[in-house]
Amino acid sequence: MATMAHYLVTGATGLIGRHVTRLLLARPDTERVTLLVRAASRDRLAAMVAGWPNPERTTLLTGDLTEPHLGVDERARDELRETVDHLVHLAALYDLTADEEANVAANVQGTRHVLDLAADLRVGCLHHVSSVAVAGDYAGVFTEEMFDAGQRLITPYHRTKFEAERLVREQHEVPWRVYRPAVVVGHSTTGEMDKVDGPYYLFTAIGKLAALPNLPLVGPDIGDTNLVPVDYVAAALVELAGKDGLDGRTFHLVSPEPQPVTEVYNAFARVAGAPTIDLELDQRLSRGITGLLRLTEHVPGVTIARDAVLERLGIPPVLLETMTFPSVFSSAATRRALAGSGVDVPRLADYAPVLWRYWREHLDPFRAREHGPRGELDGRHVVITGASSGIGRATALAVAAEGGIPLLVARRRAELEEVRDEIAAAGGYAAVYPADLTDEDSVHKAVEAMLSEHGQVDMLVNNAGRSIRRSIRLSYDRFHDYERAMAINYFGAVRLILALLPHMSERKFGHIVNVSSIGVQGIAPRFSAYVASKAALDSFAKIAATETHGDGITFTTIHMPLVRTPMIRPTKIYDAFPTKSPEQAARMVVAALKNRPKHLGTPIGQAIQLAYALTPGLTDAVAYQGFRIFPDSAAAGGSGEIKLGRGERHLSRAATALARLTRGFHW
Repeated sequence: MATMAHYLVTGATGLIGRHVTRLLLARPDTERVTLLVRAASRDRLAAMVAGWPNPERTTLLTGDLTEPHLGVDERARDELRETVDHLVHLAALYDLTADEEANVAANVQGTRHVLDLAADLRVGCLHHVSSVAVAGDYAGVFTEEMFDAGQRLITPYHRTKFEAERLVREQHEVPWRVYRPAVVVGHSTTGEMDKVDGPYYLFTAIGKLAALPNLPLVGPDIGDTNLVPVDYVAAALVELAGKDGLDGRTFHLVSPEPQPVTEVYNAFARVAGAPTIDLELDQRLSRGITGLLRLTEHVPGVTIARDAVLERLGIPPVLLETMTFPSVFSSAATRRALAGSGVDVPRLADYAPVLWRYWREHLDPFRAREHGPRGELDGRHVVITGASSGIGRATALAVAAEGGIPLLVARRRAELEEVRDEIAAAGGYAAVYPADLTDEDSVHKAVEAMLSEHGQVDMLVNNAGRSIRRSIRLSYDRFHDYERAMAINYFGAVRLILALLPHMSERKFGHIVNVSSIGVQGIAPRFSAYVASKAALDSFAKIAATETHGDGITFTTIHMPLVRTPMIRPTKIYDAFPTKSPEQAARMVVAALKNRPKHLGTPIGQAIQLAYALTPGLTDAVAYQGFRIFPDSAAAGGSGEIKLGRGERHLSRAATALARLTRGFHW
């Protein structure tokens, strides 16, 4: 009768840990599996265990890798002492982009705490999961018996995995076995993977290449890698852990043969429909090309440009140093120990389609950028502020007609519901979120409701605004005009942007359209409060666009000309001005959503901006004449001298000419 075994496992919530634990629970000779888990992950692990084989065999033990004895209290240690046959240490930090401190805390200090606990509990054997990264830059065959061969360890991850394995090898209190997996990818039959890592970083670029004609490519031989699916690693580890007489040995859980990077690329390119590399340059030419590329890293600006391109593709620059292995990992002894078990490494070409499909559906960091078949706005969730009337209402109708889902924001629910019902009557769909953009709680509640009900927000149109037309001499005692303009036009818009940015950053996609004013492009007398608030938002967007560039978030600023909306109705002088209709303005907003340019405006706006850049003094003089020609309205505290009962015939000839010349400008 087989001896029943008790396993203590760290890292059971990780990719390898989940598969190892399921296999241990399914073994007939497993008596109990105790899973060490952090308090914050306990409920999540309990839910996982409930779906695994024989969940009644498991015990959850709260602890922490960073604490002495893994944070296991003395009473629990007394109960476990001399009962644990196998301590399987899987918990570690595997992140090539993490810094030295984080790697040391998890991989070195964590292993030290595991060793202390193993000694205290007097476990039968410590099974330490290391990595082939301990081989560093060793060139040649790296056997399972080799460890310190003078290799250079190029990243904090490499260095800390080496140090952790050294701690295990040099202690003499607990019997040990070491397992060194190669680059672990998803499950060979389900594709299951928990994060983008290793070759997955290249998938975005491969997907983009699918748009190219499928012509044969020529590529350099940049070296070999080594990939293994997680189900092989877990099955091999469990099989080896259960065998007698293997203490003090190291096992390479790797593909038996090195895999050329070109071969790996082709395996996934075929699935993605991207061009394959059919001709590989010889090693001499390849070394020349790669050597030249390394030299360009020392040219000012080249590295910055390279890293910017890589970031847009979701590729960490460190991958360029770690993508290939100079070592060839011998696994003959491991394969002998596994002989007859049925545990073997499948061919990458056989399971590459499964990995690709799982990545596209679950892991593609840019999958949020995909739109529906009807066009760029099909299926997009677009937040539109000021959606109850004017430009906002017209934009909502236009977005819905393009297959988008407008999320309507304004203060008054009843008016938003009218817009929603109009969209529904036309066969579209919209949702209503009343909110006061000047109130922090109101904005956050609206955003929480949007994400809860729809799961995503793709785009934002900051259209809501407050216009104030009043000369500075009439504003000496009206500082509140400036505060009110900033409250909605700047702070309200920024408040909503900041509430949505974390969600957009996580999804690696988002587009924000700020409806600004043509007045920002020139000098608009009597609009010091309004234009200043819009200019502030323009500057915010410029800075935000640089900081969110790597997250795939883009901004468009529309310098909108004068539009006949309820906002300008109190200023009767505009009855005589050439204006755009809300529908024309909405077409500009839709173009900004679909094409995502940095800026959208009118030729008149561009001309005024250029004039001010080239001849600021002359532009000031012309603007001053406009200031004199067009008076303050009675509503602003002025005399309202011009009568507009019959339209522009009651404007002076100079005013008429200036209004036509600067069509759409705010005077």
